[in-house]
Amino acid sequence: MLKKLALYGLIFFLLAFANVYIISSIVNKRIRVNSTKKILDEIGSNYNPNNQFSKSSAPLVLGEFTTNINVSDGRSANLKSFFRKYNSPLYDHAETIVRVSDKYQFDYRLLPAIAMQESNLCLKIPEGSYNCWGWGIYGDLVTKFSSYEEAIETVAKGIKKEYIDKGLIKASTIMEKYTPPSKGSWAHGVNTFLELLQ
Repeated sequence: MLKKLALYGLIFFLLAFANVYIISSIVNKRIRVNSTKKILDEIGSNYNPNNQFSKSSAPLVLGEFTTNINVSDGRSANLKSFFRKYNSPLYDHAETIVRVSDKYQFDYRLLPAIAMQESNLCLKIPEGSYNCWGWGIYGDLVTKFSSYEEAIETVAKGIKKEYIDKGLIKASTIMEKYTPPSKGSWAHGVNTFLELLQ
């Protein structure tokens, strides 16, 4: 009787394990397919056959050459690449981070570096908080925002007013006020992520 029960238990365990494995494989495949589709959609939306080197859309004029040069800001692309690498929900907010950092006149890499240190780029945050920066989180007290845009604006404004305007411009000096219990690890992490974003 015990042998039969053990055999049934083993069969049940193997079937449960197989189900979990199959379901996780399907979910992971769907995530990879969606990520690939998003990348291909981005590439496709930027494709314009009239702007390719093999074909000019400009009329042929002998003796005269004109061109238009579009200079784009590579900072958003840099952030998007970083966010995509870590599968961060901040991917869709890269332009907002650059714009708000310019508005408050600090390095655009600072918000992502702090978010990486505090929450693995928003992957570990209090549910429904949009708070990737640990801003106003003390034990059970959790500051929540209605969106990533609101969080980015509020945190950037606070960093400018409470830190940068008061001369706290290095990760080590920001750390002393931002997270006093840290014994240097917070500043080390932020500096590491700032370097990764160069």
